[in-house]
Amino acid sequence: MSNIQLHGKSFEIFLPEALIQEKIAALASEINTAYAGKKPLFIAVLNGSFMFASDLFKSISIEAEICFIKLASYKGTTSTGQVITAIGLDVDLTNRHIIVLEDIIDTGKTLHTFLPQLHNQQPASLKIGVLLHKPDATVFEVPIDYCCFSIPNKFVLGYGLDYDGYGRNSRDIYKLAE
Repeated sequence: MSNIQLHGKSFEIFLPEALIQEKIAALASEINTAYAGKKPLFIAVLNGSFMFASDLFKSISIEAEICFIKLASYKGTTSTGQVITAIGLDVDLTNRHIIVLEDIIDTGKTLHTFLPQLHNQQPASLKIGVLLHKPDATVFEVPIDYCCFSIPNKFVLGYGLDYDGYGRNSRDIYKLAE
């Protein structure tokens, strides 16, 4: 499918599924090497990262755990500027190697707000893995350790990312048609 319609807007393919899977496999290989023997804990930020986290975790061959937290800052096609924690973290992070998984970092506000909470729990290490990063939209610096794609400051959806709740189920990533 080359174009989709949601909420009266047209979206066109930006990143096809095959390319997404190729980048995730390469990222998993890098993490498998870097974390051999360390038993990392992945913290996936819901809702958007669920597909990315699932596909990445299926390619992790080392001993590892995964848990989920729900943070939100979007409404419609723009960030609200406020981070809402809907589901909290209930795992002890002390002396654990943590990899936070995010679908997208644009302004950086969500992780900028959340990371101090993680650092306060004294993990052995804390890294960030992201499917998409919008460097031109970044307002709050976030240390990104693993990134599949750097993209322009365009609204995207699919592969877990949504537009007011819809579009997450696409296997490809779409951008707003111009």
